[in-house]
Amino acid sequence: MNPRTQKKPSQMSCPFFLNPRPNAPSKQRHSSNVKARTSLLMMLLLVVHCLLGHENAVAQEAQAETKQNTKTVTLIQNSKLPPPVLEMRQAILDAIADGNIEDMRTVLEWNELRPELGIKRDQDAIQTWREISSDGKGLEILAILAELLETTPARLPIGRDFENNHVYVWPYISELETDKLTPPQEIELYRLVPPQTAKSIVKSGKWTWYRLAIGADGTWHVFAKDP
Repeated sequence: MNPRTQKKPSQMSCPFFLNPRPNAPSKQRHSSNVKARTSLLMMLLLVVHCLLGHENAVAQEAQAETKQNTKTVTLIQNSKLPPPVLEMRQAILDAIADGNIEDMRTVLEWNELRPELGIKRDQDAIQTWREISSDGKGLEILAILAELLETTPARLPIGRDFENNHVYVWPYISELETDKLTPPQEIELYRLVPPQTAKSIVKSGKWTWYRLAIGADGTWHVFAKDP
C-alpha cells in the first residue's frame, strides 16, 4: 500500500464527561455576573419598598381618616393646624389657664362678630357662663373648653372662603354618626361628656354636647351645645 494514500486512523473523541474544561473560566465569569445582577435586583427592590413605605407614612400623616359607614371625617393633629388656627386655640387655652372667666372677654373680642355661643346677641356671655356653670363661677365652662381643645379636631370644607374653606371642629367625634362609634371612640365620648349625655348621644346618633369651631383664618365661629 502506498504510504501516501494510507488513511490516518480517525481520532476518537472522548466522552463529554472526560473532556477537559476549556470554558471553565468563562462559566465562572458568567456565574459572577448572575450573582452581581441578583444583588443589584435585590437592592432595587429594597429601595422601591422603602420609598413606597415612606409615601404611605407621609400620606397617613398628612391625612388621617376615620370612616363610619358612609361618613368620612378628616382628622388633623393639633400641632399641625394652620398658624391662625393655632394662635386662636392657644389664646383660648391661655385665657383658661388662670381659672378666671373674665379673661375670656379679650378672646371673645378678637372677632369682628362674637362667636355663636347659643345665647342671644345682647346677653353678656361671661355672666351667662357663670350662671349655667354648676360652680357659679364659670369654671365648668372653662373646663369644657379645655377638654374640647385637647381632643383631635375634624377638618371640614364648609367655610365661606372659596380658596381656604376649611373649618376645624372640636371634638371630631361630634361630626361622626355617634350611634356607630367604635369602642375607643366611645371611651373618648365618655371622657368628654357626662355618662347620661353620652348614652343619649350613642342611642340617638346625634351630637348634643358642646362643639367648638375655628376657621382657617383664625376666626372663632362657634362654642355652643347642639340643640
